[in-house]
Amino acid sequence: MRKNTNVVVIGGGYSGVLAANRLTERDDVTVTLVNPRKTFVDRIRLHQLVGGSHGAEVEYGDILAERIRLVVDSATRIDASGRTVELASGGTLPYDYLIYAVGSFTAEPSVSGAREHAYPIATLDAAERLRHALDKLPLDAPVTVVGGGPTGIETAAELAELGRRVTLVCGGSLGPYLHPRGRQYVAGRLATLGVSILEGAKARVTAVTPDAVRLVDGRELPSAVTIWAAGFGVPDLATRSGLTTDPEGRLVTDETLTSVDDDRILAAGDAATPSGMPYRMSCQAAVQLGLSAAETVLARIAGDEPRRVTLAMISECISLGRGAGIYQLARPDDTAVGFFVPGRAGAGIKEFICSRIVWALGHEAVRPGRIHYPEWTRDHRRARLLADPAAPVLARSGVADG
Repeated sequence: MRKNTNVVVIGGGYSGVLAANRLTERDDVTVTLVNPRKTFVDRIRLHQLVGGSHGAEVEYGDILAERIRLVVDSATRIDASGRTVELASGGTLPYDYLIYAVGSFTAEPSVSGAREHAYPIATLDAAERLRHALDKLPLDAPVTVVGGGPTGIETAAELAELGRRVTLVCGGSLGPYLHPRGRQYVAGRLATLGVSILEGAKARVTAVTPDAVRLVDGRELPSAVTIWAAGFGVPDLATRSGLTTDPEGRLVTDETLTSVDDDRILAAGDAATPSGMPYRMSCQAAVQLGLSAAETVLARIAGDEPRRVTLAMISECISLGRGAGIYQLARPDDTAVGFFVPGRAGAGIKEFICSRIVWALGHEAVRPGRIHYPEWTRDHRRARLLADPAAPVLARSGVADG
């Protein structure tokens, strides 16, 4: 008779759900998913929630395997020596293996007045507060979006398409990941929607007030609502639990996603940093890291050597309102190339990917082990790590090079 293995997954986002579902591939594994909400938040649609075109929530019953136990609670501490997770409710959960998939959120801004007067957008509660604030404004009231990455771009486009007067303050360059050609297309599309774009060092925000945004060059922009879409942060659970983290608080792992402190703890998603070299924060990385973390656990249960992580990071897709988008292609080392799909076709690909991700969660719940990513897209991570003398050990001794 096989011994039952108890796995606790902390975090019910893309990584956590896929990891939990993949683990049910074995019938001698008991899986508990800990999440503070009773519904799944489809984070890549939060800008649509703000614009009113999507609710950005999915019932866990639609995407989680039936035999996974869902605990609606927050983890407050990981006791690695005792192999337990302490909960905000006062209870504890024992584990044989733990998958740390706590995700990320918009970092607390250090800019004067931003905490008090700007609206973040990276969580469901924050997006709902922002939507209520916007609903109280007339359409011609000035709205400022701070942050030139995908979240800022998508939010600015969504609101401008509704007829709002939007200024996008990048602080650096617009869409820094994009190829220059793709960046030029995005700028043109935003301009067509009426978005004013401020880029460069002089467009850095130094203060936020209830009705304005002040820039480093002294300019003051009228702003009835300021949306903060710059920077990121991760929960400090790993740090508070005494585990090794990077300066941003992400759990440091080897190349099998195993904590450098404890081979019973693994990390996946935005809060993981394999060998101190984290992947680009994205749903694209999160879903694959969740599957990889689960595969490492399953390999160890089976007595096999786990494979090192390699992801298929092949693109970035950004919606530009409901009528257009961009699908930016990339090399296997996750650097953008000159080819991209713009316009309605780009929007169609973006919508297909968003819908397909939720479908994949549910599909893995019913048929665990069926989702895989093509080998030809695998990244060049090993070569990059070997070329970096400062990089930590690639993986534990004997790890398969798959």
